[in-house]
Amino acid sequence: MSAESPDHGDASRPRWAAVVVNYNYGDLLARGVRSVLDETSAGAPDVVVVDNGSTDGSAVALRAALPAARTLDAPGNVGYARGANLGIAATDAPVVAVLNGDVELKPGVAAAMLAALAADARLGAVGPKILNPDGSVYPSARSDPGLFVALAHAALGLVWRTNPWTRRYRQLDVDPTRPRAVDWISGAAVWLRREALDDVGGWDERYFMYMEDVDLCLRLRRAGWRVQYEPSGEVVHAQGASTSQRPYRMIVEHHRSVWRFAGRRYRGWRRVLLVPLAPVLALRCLAAMAQHAWGRSSVPRVTG
Repeated sequence: MSAESPDHGDASRPRWAAVVVNYNYGDLLARGVRSVLDETSAGAPDVVVVDNGSTDGSAVALRAALPAARTLDAPGNVGYARGANLGIAATDAPVVAVLNGDVELKPGVAAAMLAALAADARLGAVGPKILNPDGSVYPSARSDPGLFVALAHAALGLVWRTNPWTRRYRQLDVDPTRPRAVDWISGAAVWLRREALDDVGGWDERYFMYMEDVDLCLRLRRAGWRVQYEPSGEVVHAQGASTSQRPYRMIVEHHRSVWRFAGRRYRGWRRVLLVPLAPVLALRCLAAMAQHAWGRSSVPRVTG
């Protein structure tokens, strides 16, 4: 079965859709959604905002300010993966961008992402360059680490963030202006081919927060799809606007998700490799909580 090109198909439907998952993003939500509506370099997108039971009035304010964006109410705070799947099911465009509620698109990013997908029929996911609010580059394109690198990163990443294993995992020594095939890209802003999503069954809703993007990219690659980092398109990600409201729960959820992902990756006799990972993750979880409690970071550093 050949992959459908995002440049062809039914002319009556948009070339791409954007699903924005919201949970208490406040004023950042309307700012981000406005940037999506304004980003017409690849044609006007079909924009769907999935609200995961926000209590800050952000969804209500969005409906009033930007009625062009459809807003769907999830049945409570169902997590990022399920929110993404709900939004994807409400669209029919051949390409779907899944975005955090605190992401702003820069002009031209959609055209860059759709051009990459059109150029490679087996490209299932493509991610843009993600910038922090201060203009620095967030390392959103990463490697799938082996067990030793994963253990070293987990053990040292919080206290020695420039250690060689973390640098390898986060690809910190690779030129961020160079497009390249990668193992996985951040789910904060990712453009996905619908056919590839359907092939692997969408996002795994067993992940509440974190690692769902790593898992999705792994399943795409196992199914024969490719994953790419394309820095000619850019977005700005505020980061932490939602997760900082429940920092300790997010720290626990991150480490639970890492454990779930490791269980998916290591099967059969390889599950014995999980034995050294369990205590490292437990200690790292406690260290992240302590780091936050001692005020070393207003937002817990749990994302790797």
